[in-house]
Amino acid sequence: MQYRTDVVVVGAGLAGLTAARDLRAAGQDVHVLEARDRVGGRTVNHELGDGHVVEAGGQFVGPTQDHILDLATELGVDTFPSYNKGDSTYVKNGTSRRFGDGVPPDPTALADVALLMARMDRASRTIPIDAPWRAPNAHALDSQTLTTWARRAAITDGGLDLLNILLGSAFGGSASDSSALYGLWYVAGAGNEHAPGTVARMMDVVGGAQEARFVGGSQRISLVLAEELGDAITLGAPVRRIDQTATEVVVHTDEHSWTARRVIVTAPPVLATRIAWNPVLPAPQEALFQRMNFGTLAKFEAVYPEPFWRADGLSGQAVFRDPSFPVCSMFDNSPPDGGPGVLMGFVGGRQWRDWAPKPARERRGAVLRAFSTVVGPRALQPTNCIEKDWTGEEWTRGGPTSVLTPGVLTELGRWRDVPFGRVHWAGAEHSHYWNGFMDGAVHSGAHTAAEVIAAEGDLP
Repeated sequence: MQYRTDVVVVGAGLAGLTAARDLRAAGQDVHVLEARDRVGGRTVNHELGDGHVVEAGGQFVGPTQDHILDLATELGVDTFPSYNKGDSTYVKNGTSRRFGDGVPPDPTALADVALLMARMDRASRTIPIDAPWRAPNAHALDSQTLTTWARRAAITDGGLDLLNILLGSAFGGSASDSSALYGLWYVAGAGNEHAPGTVARMMDVVGGAQEARFVGGSQRISLVLAEELGDAITLGAPVRRIDQTATEVVVHTDEHSWTARRVIVTAPPVLATRIAWNPVLPAPQEALFQRMNFGTLAKFEAVYPEPFWRADGLSGQAVFRDPSFPVCSMFDNSPPDGGPGVLMGFVGGRQWRDWAPKPARERRGAVLRAFSTVVGPRALQPTNCIEKDWTGEEWTRGGPTSVLTPGVLTELGRWRDVPFGRVHWAGAEHSHYWNGFMDGAVHSGAHTAAEVIAAEGDLP
């Protein structure tokens, strides 16, 4: 079956749905093709019963993430504060210690952490957010890993361990996986045009990227957008081939083809290269997209009748500097009314590589033991366990974002957003600010929709 529309959007995540909504508001006929049997991309809710949900994908929002917050407000989706009352816990080599004020009790590492954060913040301000390859020392920074750059300031293993705990959930990797230029650019993007990015904003709860969650789960935003778009969305329709001429583009799925004036591709860049292109993608753009591999990340959530740890004065938050556990960081992920109770742990980077090959039963036991070191033996008896390994998602293949290794950004980075004829790009990895986050996805979708509108002139 052959169809015709003005614009085809590939992907029904936050970027694709935002772009489609903006295009329709501008008078454009638009159709969204989604490979999955659901909308939401890397946001997905898991039903707990009695109207409660928990997020198995992206979930947190915070200050300077204005695009996602403004969209949620417009759609009537409220936020609620992440639970942050009581003490957090620092786990090191099998020993857990409670602490307050957001400062882990590790005197051997704290000085390094403070020095490293200040140095990263300072260096990130020298990097042009829209063209990091133009930074004064771009090639020097891009020729080394973030680990090498940090060690040049005599940062010890303690400081690097705590940095890698942050990157385990932010990158699904470690400082050794990222070029120094990319890592510092990423920090620069943890803000907006009015507030420079900082490491603290990336890692903090109050005042940081983990400050709040969405009532009804983060996928609710995509679900509301999908209701607005109605039958302009086709699910279960992976795009296999895209042909284009000087005047039109034809997008092929397994069963149908769509002819349009423009196409917006919001699939992760590395997956976009697996589409058959005629003509083929420009060689440097394809080379860049192939190198925009995702990190490795899974989320593990344990459900209990109530958040019992709160009565003990615990926030449910923890940092694990302990290689015997799969978890790098942990949060209270309970619904806003506090019942049931949910503990969530990120398994990312090195921990994922160590634990993903092991049997699910063994992995579950190790995660629950990690939780029990923080909140006590009751953590060993959940009513339900939820594990979401994003590397096993066919249309994602990892998470939470792409990480560029040394040499990629300076050699190929400028090709990231360049339109390919009548094909335009959007997605969380196509945003300068909050790259890889929900806010970056919404920002990118809106920006690319405006780009298409400008390219087409006045729409009918």
